Amino acid sequence: LATADPQVVALAAQVTESREQDIPPLLLKLKGILQSGALRYEESNKIKQDIYEYDLPRYCMLVLRQDHSRVPGGWATAAQLAEIVSHCCVGLEVKEDPEEFYKKFLPSAMDNLLLLGRRLQARFIRAIKDEEKQDFLHWFRTVTDAICWLVGGHVQLAACVLQNDHFLQLLINDDVETATIIMYVLHSILRVNSAVLLQVDEETLHSVLDELVYKLSSTTNPVVGSAATKLLLVMAKCCKQLVKLLTARYKGLKGLLSKQWTGKGFDRNLGQLLDLLYLEQPNGKGEMLRQHQAACIIQAMWRGFQTRKRLKKLPQAVTILQRTFRTKREQELQQLQKAQEDEALKLQVQLQRQRAMRLFHERQLAILEIIHPCQVNKYMEEIEGKSALAIQRFWRGHRARRNFHQQRQSLKEHKAAVIIQRAACKFLEKRRRRRPLSPWKDPKGLADEQRLALQQKVDDYIKLHPASQMSEEVGKELHMQAQQKLTQFLLRSRLDQITARRREALLAQVNTDVELLMNAPGLEETTEKDLNVFVSQSVPVATKARQSHNTMLKYTCWPWWKKLEEDEFMEEDVFPDDALNTELGTLFVGGRK
Repeated sequence: LATADPQVVALAAQVTESREQDIPPLLLKLKGILQSGALRYEESNKIKQDIYEYDLPRYCMLVLRQDHSRVPGGWATAAQLAEIVSHCCVGLEVKEDPEEFYKKFLPSAMDNLLLLGRRLQARFIRAIKDEEKQDFLHWFRTVTDAICWLVGGHVQLAACVLQNDHFLQLLINDDVETATIIMYVLHSILRVNSAVLLQVDEETLHSVLDELVYKLSSTTNPVVGSAATKLLLVMAKCCKQLVKLLTARYKGLKGLLSKQWTGKGFDRNLGQLLDLLYLEQPNGKGEMLRQHQAACIIQAMWRGFQTRKRLKKLPQAVTILQRTFRTKREQELQQLQKAQEDEALKLQVQLQRQRAMRLFHERQLAILEIIHPCQVNKYMEEIEGKSALAIQRFWRGHRARRNFHQQRQSLKEHKAAVIIQRAACKFLEKRRRRRPLSPWKDPKGLADEQRLALQQKVDDYIKLHPASQMSEEVGKELHMQAQQKLTQFLLRSRLDQITARRREALLAQVNTDVELLMNAPGLEETTEKDLNVFVSQSVPVATKARQSHNTMLKYTCWPWWKKLEEDEFMEEDVFPDDALNTELGTLFVGGRK
């Protein structure tokens, strides 16, 4: 004790001097002490011996038996103390009085852990809130892990666990989660000590088997069924005598397993368990089943060989399949991308059309603000005419393109026929040139009687159709008339060309003026620079424009009765509508008259 760890000594002194309700939080410090000495085995073993010599594990066991609803930290503290007890006992080498440690202390510790697990299981079942159930389940798993860790460190405790009444009560429970955990604990115990089934009494073994078979028959939960089946399989493999016991004691077990649990996700373990049960049948049925299993194995090996042989020939087909799949996927992606691009293009075209239409209407409104009301109808007629011409032009173009597309095939056929004909003509020409020339043969001569008959026919034709003769004077007169008509035609065509050029110049001037008017700003936005564009440098033209403007202003200022009967109430400075239209017709536009 003189060389004991100072942390252990200090903690033991605090526990001895503290009150009962303060002891559990102090004992939790053992976890930090054990973890600090876990780097080396000798130091860890020395710390565990000091903890055991100062009876700190016994304090933990006493706390585990208390009512943890009143203990600081509650059930979480109890679960941590159970973990501390198991870690303190595993790897501990007791030199003084080992018989007391192995025969009294360890069974008592295991009994306390199982009692704590039973309390946590009952709390978990009675809990209503999900958070509480999750906490109790977590603490229950911590305690069961401590039990497994303690059994793994001390194998002789396996029989003590199976024969403990608390363990049987934990196993005999209808709750799915806790029962599954307990079956896992039993599976871990059998994996550590497979001979423990031969050490327990027959009543305990029957109780465990009865509970496992009952779980298989009373529930349809695949989790419970898988855990119970796996546990029965491990027990049957560990002890061959259990197979005979299962076959004799539970005669309907094979039918129950095959009918109720086939296809639930654990067919491999289920098949192995059924094979073990069927092998124990009397009257040679076991030997037949063994032969059947051997035949199945041979068939499986042969099918595997055939499958592997066939798979060696599949890479090429798989490559083709992958290539086809990738090509199809690329085509689908391209089609999808094209559809998206077409949709975006349609939307863009629609937006452009809307923007163009809006700009067109804005320009129309701007022009209507500039143009005098008397000229609006004329302007609208010109716009309608231009629009009709544009529509007709586009329609003719569309119709021509449609006819061209319809006649494209016939044009291709025509061109192909022309090419074929040209090639055939060239071929025939070459062939004709290569052919040798035949010797010349003089035509046969005419007889005298035939010659006289032909001459007589020629003379008769000349007499019936005499040739018309023209004098030299008539020819000269006819030539002069032709020259005069040609001169007149040339002069007239020259005048027509001059007129056409003037017309084109006038149209260009009109278009320029219209563009200036269309692009002119409103009256509110007009500046001096814009006014200079519409002011003429000619004084007579400017004077005439001013007079026309004054005339229009006077006309707009007339009262309504003067406009109704302007013939009766005409004054000297008032102009009629004809004069007003004449003045407006000569109004200055775009710097020219």
